Amino acid sequence: MPAMGNFPVPDLGDLPTDVRERIEEETDRAGFTPNVFSAFAYKPSHFRAFFAYHDALVEDTDLAREEIEMIVVTVSGVNDCLYCIVAHGALLRIYAEAPKLADQLAANHRSADLSAAHRAMLDFAVKMTEEPGTVEEADLDRLRDHGFSDEAIWDIGSVTAYYNLSNRLATMADMRPNDEFYAMARTPREE
Repeated sequence: MPAMGNFPVPDLGDLPTDVRERIEEETDRAGFTPNVFSAFAYKPSHFRAFFAYHDALVEDTDLAREEIEMIVVTVSGVNDCLYCIVAHGALLRIYAEAPKLADQLAANHRSADLSAAHRAMLDFAVKMTEEPGTVEEADLDRLRDHGFSDEAIWDIGSVTAYYNLSNRLATMADMRPNDEFYAMARTPREE
């Protein structure tokens, strides 16, 4: 199955060297090429900007990686983005070592097994997704009351905004999840 259905997927050999090298690095790391890389290579200048911002979000943050993935899966569930629910659900299962959490968040974060702080974080991400014009200082104060620093709050908002963009592009392109993502980290690790 192609990486996306609504636009042509470029051939790896036809891509600029830096884009091709980034895709090859991800393929080596994952053991397969995540379809988001093949699909977003459709526009190399956008690919570069998209993944540069992604890297900044996960590398320069006050959030734990599992918290980032919790936001991604929750927002993607609200937006009905199949690619991001499945791909980031796999990453969440890996980082959180919680095989059920991604499915719970994709369906309804309010019924998931979460701490009060994480529920507040995800309530905020959903509000930003569904009603961004209603976000106010009291919403930020609620996050502060749950122990989130101003930097973490900025990061929660940034991850939410980025994945609202990503969800919309993935849906428009009819980006398909790789089969490998569906089975990843479905069983708890044995100790």
